[in-house]
Amino acid sequence: MSVESWEPGSAPRHITSADLERLLKAANALESPDFGLNGVEISDLAALARHPQVDWTPVAAGLDDAALVALVQLYTLAEKLPGWEAGAKSPVIVLAAQLRERGVYPEDLTAWIRANTDNRFLPYGNLMDRL
Repeated sequence: MSVESWEPGSAPRHITSADLERLLKAANALESPDFGLNGVEISDLAALARHPQVDWTPVAAGLDDAALVALVQLYTLAEKLPGWEAGAKSPVIVLAAQLRERGVYPEDLTAWIRANTDNRFLPYGNLMDRL
């Protein structure tokens, strides 16, 4: 179990185009060890694994459907990487919501997510957050 820290005045990290490019490349390498990421990339990109510490909402709105699905799969599997555990703050929740909003959520995606993670909050998030 890890404890998150908060620093007053620290701004949320923004997702750069280079970050997004690297994440999408990793999403296309799901079968590779550590998704083709090296140790530095795993550590650096871990900061992007928590919403709203990183606001995935505008990023998700700008992605095509295939990229959203790829990132859902990446973040579902990547919770096993050190520092990528996100629980109810996983970007999967925001990305999956964007797919549902568009009406293109794949029929088998929820079953795939549940089969590939122990995170009980995926893909819908914390019930208390939705009330």
